[in-house]
Amino acid sequence: MKTEVKEILEDVQSGALSVDDALLKLKMSPYEDIGYAKIDMHRKIRNGFPEVIYGAGKTPEQIKGIVEAMQKKGQNRILITRLSEEASRHLAGDSRFHYYPDARIGLYGDMPEPDGLGRIVIATGGTSDIPVAEEAALTAEYSGNEVVRLYDVGVAGLHRLLSHMDEIMNASVIIAAAGMEGALASVIGGLADCPVIAVPTSVGYGSSFNGLSALLSMLNSCASGVSVVNIDNGYGAGYMAGMINHMEVKK
Repeated sequence: MKTEVKEILEDVQSGALSVDDALLKLKMSPYEDIGYAKIDMHRKIRNGFPEVIYGAGKTPEQIKGIVEAMQKKGQNRILITRLSEEASRHLAGDSRFHYYPDARIGLYGDMPEPDGLGRIVIATGGTSDIPVAEEAALTAEYSGNEVVRLYDVGVAGLHRLLSHMDEIMNASVIIAAAGMEGALASVIGGLADCPVIAVPTSVGYGSSFNGLSALLSMLNSCASGVSVVNIDNGYGAGYMAGMINHMEVKK
């Protein structure tokens, strides 16, 4: 993934940016202290992905203050996860703001054009897993990836998944989100020739223990190439898939 530091150095090499201007960009304050939050302004420089606001537990006023501080530093595309519908109404006055209720995600600015190596496929066991899958999908799209959604293709009707073998075999990364016993990840892991990121969801009856059963099943997958994120962590899966889909050879 091309980081901001690499872009600055390439601009210096090409003559588009002077050494002094490049030094100034690198010297800019690494974080902004606004009292209730210390915003990491160098996250994109280090990781190639800017800081994301976790909305749960924050007041609408705090979220708005963080957004304004980020925008002042030149970050025009901002992702907010776990944003309640009530809190989103306090931000809706800005024409640049979009709210996705299924995923509980807020976005300032537009999605970038995809520039990843290939496609990220996101599959769910059932319709009830879609909110977690949408969090993953929007996070992946936010980081510049083309996303293909395959929803309600769980193992209770395996033919539904098998009818999408073209998408599965042509994916660069696959995210499998499922609750209940979490078997979908193992099945996809046995079919695909790319990394599979399993997301256990809290969907299921009593003995699913709010996703713990799916988590343990996915951790014990017999299929190679399956990694697991935390319960309902669609954001983490989308972030990781985006990184994999932007890998480049380091010289």
